[in-house]
Order: sequence, then structure tokens, then C-alpha cells
Amino acid sequence: MKHLREIERKRKMSHQKLVGMKSPAYAKFLEMEQATYCDGKLVKGVKELIAVGISVVLNCESCMQWHIEQAAKAGYKKEQILEAVEVGMEMGGGPAVVAARFTLDVLDDVFGKERAGKK
Repeated sequence: MKHLREIERKRKMSHQKLVGMKSPAYAKFLEMEQATYCDGKLVKGVKELIAVGISVVLNCESCMQWHIEQAAKAGYKKEQILEAVEVGMEMGGGPAVVAARFTLDVLDDVFGKERAGKK
């Protein structure tokens, strides 16, 4: 899980740098992000599940990690998040299946590894 911690560290560091540099484009991005992921006709958690699937198609490891963590915080179970991963796999075909392998590490990190043979 060292790779996951490194992605998280870099994401936080970059965020702080961009905020500190007062990047106007980044500030607008954060506003858009906040507006996008608030409850509306769809609740925040559903939007996070959508983002999980899109992240798989885009093969964005940082995005996959972030949105899986956010979906879990919104109360979604591992199996529900895996279904969102599977939607991304179907939409993206073979390359998305390869990208989706990363999500298995993130799911284990967020929910803990399941013991072999236990459902």
C-alpha cells in the first residue's frame, strides 16, 4: 500500500502548492468540484460512484483512489463500489480492465483485505 500513500501524499502536496500560489484556475476547479459533488437531484455518494467508473476509463489512479475513498465515506460498501468499477470496465473495454486492477488495492486499503474463503 506504499504506492497508495505516495499518490495521496503527492495529491495533498500539489493541492497545497496550488492553493499557496493562488492559482485562479485551480481555485475555479475547486469551486466546480464543490458544486459538482454536493447533494442535488443525485446525492453526493451516487456522484462519487459515477466518478469511480469514469476514473477507471481514464486510468487515473489518483482519481480512482480519491473517489473510492469518498464513496466509502458516503456509506457505500465494497461490493457497491466494485459494481461502479465494473461499469467503467465495460465502458472502457480491455484497457479499462487493466486500469481497474488498481482499484482492487484501493478497495483492500479502504475496507481491509478479506480472508481467503470468507465472503
